[in-house]
Amino acid sequence: MTGDADAVFVDTSILVYATVVNAPWHSEAKDALDGLRMQGTTLWISRQVLREYAAVVTRPQTFAEPLPAHAVAMDVQTFSALFHVADESAAVTTELMKLIEIVNVGGKQIHDANIVATMLVYGIPQILTHNTADFVRYSSLIALRPLVPAG
Repeated sequence: MTGDADAVFVDTSILVYATVVNAPWHSEAKDALDGLRMQGTTLWISRQVLREYAAVVTRPQTFAEPLPAHAVAMDVQTFSALFHVADESAAVTTELMKLIEIVNVGGKQIHDANIVATMLVYGIPQILTHNTADFVRYSSLIALRPLVPAG
């Protein structure tokens, strides 16, 4: 558990953009992560984010061909070394079930709810994401840090 008021959870989209050179918002994602590191911010991901990253980069994208398995495995090892990794525990599942009822989510929204449940259990107050619309329903529980501010 962190309890660090400045800790930031890094969403899958940020890892993809920061890693894939031809990805949209590549520079913005790299700069955001570098800036947070320079500030001494504790950066978190979860096992779910690692799985989602592997799923995204191993299928064709409009901006890149699928990465080979060995490259994905190396990326996951690198991420595991660079970020604090939150494991999914019984406490995360319990929190997820509470969120499903409180926020009334279902289907694909469960994946985002699980990220929020992980953040709540680990005491991570903020998420850096490009998909703010997916997390706005949780804005009373976590702080959103958009990759590209609306404007």
